Amino acid sequence: MTLQLVADENIPGVEAMFGPGVAVQRVAGRRLTRASIAGADMLLVRSVTGVNAELLEGTPVKFVGTATSGTDHIDINYLREANIGFAHAPGSNANSVVEYVLGAIAALDDYLERLLAGASVGIVGYGNIGRALAARLRALGIRCLVNDPWLSATELGEAIELEAVLRCEVVCLHPELTREDPWPSFHLLGESELASLGRGQLLINASRGPVIDNAALYRRLQHSAGPDVVLDVWETEPFVPAALLDAVRLGTAHIAGYSYDGKLLATRMLRDAAGTCLGQRFIGAEASAGEAPTPLRVDHDVSLPQLLRKLLNDCYQIEEDDRQLRAAVAGADHEDCREHFDQLRKCYPQRRELAGRKVLLAGGSERWRDIVRALGCSPLEGD
Repeated sequence: MTLQLVADENIPGVEAMFGPGVAVQRVAGRRLTRASIAGADMLLVRSVTGVNAELLEGTPVKFVGTATSGTDHIDINYLREANIGFAHAPGSNANSVVEYVLGAIAALDDYLERLLAGASVGIVGYGNIGRALAARLRALGIRCLVNDPWLSATELGEAIELEAVLRCEVVCLHPELTREDPWPSFHLLGESELASLGRGQLLINASRGPVIDNAALYRRLQHSAGPDVVLDVWETEPFVPAALLDAVRLGTAHIAGYSYDGKLLATRMLRDAAGTCLGQRFIGAEASAGEAPTPLRVDHDVSLPQLLRKLLNDCYQIEEDDRQLRAAVAGADHEDCREHFDQLRKCYPQRRELAGRKVLLAGGSERWRDIVRALGCSPLEGD
């Protein structure tokens, strides 16, 4: 019997990975309704689709998967009560988000040089992405302070208060979005927390928009002594307020985790989980991200910041995503802005991760080879 699967149109590799025994129907995530899944056995979504009783009740859906790390858009309690299988894809986009954050740091002023000279990065949230970012930074010799009140000091290595993390030169937000006491992350950074951030600091949010009170952030950025800000997520998305976008240094359309490698990994994780849940063995092919990218070449006479920028920029230019969002928002009314935001995500170009790339080092020290390995790459010797 052919199984019926409804999948968000922006999840790649579904047809190939699930194979010939599964009929796949594609749907725009924000337009998915109960009627869309009236005959579905499986449902694959992204963060733009809320999954709850209102959507699923009365449908034959037996498995729900979300191609995201976060689950704040899923009513997990309802799925459990309704005996509907569930899986998400924790860590699938971790490399992608880490490289986005590193790209943002490298793109703005001298933040990279300051970090390599001893300044600190504060990380809020120590899940898959927070851990991956901390590991990558520490491998580069950059000091990190981590805050996650949901974890013990043993798990963190050291319990750091939020106030201390907010004093770091670079602050990166990676908590799950929760409203649960005693440590909700909704509006984790409000008026008072944002007031503690000032000139010479960089704030990056690549988690969920409501982690920052966006209205309070806009007010803070009206003062000349405010921090530099990079936003990949917005409290009102898919609507992006033009005034707030104008006030931040870099703004992007919720694409930090959008590497093609990460997307395919998420699909693979959901395929395997669905098979386990339904007692099926899907015999599809392993969808490939394509041919391996050509090795990156780095000359031996570059400085450490130049080496890092060369490697990061060869794979990802955050300034282009910023330019695209600003062009999409400029002059658009509320509905057009929402549509343009979703189009940027739907038509996002295939972005390959730096991790796993081969790097041809023309000379260079063992230290340079260690740096290349710290970025997840494989150093090769060359002339």
